[in-house]
Amino acid sequence: MEQVGIKALKNRLSSYVRAAASGHTVLVTDRGRVVAELIAPRVQEGGSDDDRRLGELIRLGLMRPAKAGPKARLPVRQPTTTLEEVLRRLDEGRSER
Repeated sequence: MEQVGIKALKNRLSSYVRAAASGHTVLVTDRGRVVAELIAPRVQEGGSDDDRRLGELIRLGLMRPAKAGPKARLPVRQPTTTLEEVLRRLDEGRSER
């Protein structure tokens, strides 16, 4: 949890809103006393059970929402080894038993 005074919140509102949206809880203080909390939004009542569970995990800080949208193109990973190498190592491991 992060605490921020009202004046600092006003000056950097967008960064604190982004922090709350990513699952962090931001406590807003006025003269050292907590007066509000910024948290990730609750899922709408019509949302599915899965959406509600994901929303709860995000609010608890156990999960972060994806930064890329559902149609974003993800980078292609290059293989670190060949299939033949993996199979050879498996055969070697089996022969040692």
